[in-house]
Amino acid sequence: MNDDRHNVLVKELSADYKGDTLMSPDAIAGMLDDIFRMSRLAEEHLYLVALSTKGHPLGVFEVSHGSVDASVFNPREIFIRLLLCGASMFVIAHNHPSGDTHPSKEDFAATRKLKECADMMGIPMIDHIIIGNSFYSFNVNDAL
Repeated sequence: MNDDRHNVLVKELSADYKGDTLMSPDAIAGMLDDIFRMSRLAEEHLYLVALSTKGHPLGVFEVSHGSVDASVFNPREIFIRLLLCGASMFVIAHNHPSGDTHPSKEDFAATRKLKECADMMGIPMIDHIIIGNSFYSFNVNDAL
């Protein structure tokens, strides 16, 4: 979406984040916006960032692509990817096409459910980030 929140066709961008440490919400939101233009997407997308023990990205996966105001996912889809790439921890992020990054009650419920699954699986969930005009970090270890 452009600055006026209208749909536009754009060429995908790429960047090399392989050696970077992605342990802060700023770094992760910046990377996802640089590569996937998450703040400008017309529908909700949910991405998974799989990280090594040092916080280096092992993979970034689109888990769900929804509608203008919803994106449905199942924890199973996230943990399959995490286990296959040998992740030690992870972050999920989704966008709000409206630009408003305030979490909905569904966002809180999904975050709690995924955090419970992560604790059970022994793969720490570091954060859930909502990207729009700015970003919101659940900082799951403090907020839930």
